[in-house]
Amino acid sequence: MKGQLGELEDAVMTRVWRLDRPVTVREVLLELRRERTIAYTTVMTVMDKVHRKGLLRRELDGRAYRYTAVATRAEYAAALMNEAWAHGDCPTRALVAFVGTMSPEQRAALDEALRILDARGGPPQVPT
Repeated sequence: MKGQLGELEDAVMTRVWRLDRPVTVREVLLELRRERTIAYTTVMTVMDKVHRKGLLRRELDGRAYRYTAVATRAEYAAALMNEAWAHGDCPTRALVAFVGTMSPEQRAALDEALRILDARGGPPQVPT
């Protein structure tokens, strides 16, 4: 997985994650059109870009591709955080700065995540 998603890329991936099955460009288009006017070719181009970023897998099904998310939204978010953290010169300072920006709800989620890790004694199976 490479890099952050742009606004439209995120909108497309949100639909793919929500549908949680192999989808065609047309299916994602119909989902997006509930909220905005958008062309088929635009969605096709965006899905191809996201595929090249490594977030979508695709298989030919007749004349159309069916796309499947390579990772869950939670796994994607974790990869982004890990990538950002890896580029800092002091991981501890970066983590302190990050936690310092969290809301009370986000800190509670972090506390819960740490409790899950402690209870399992290893990498968690993240609930989706």
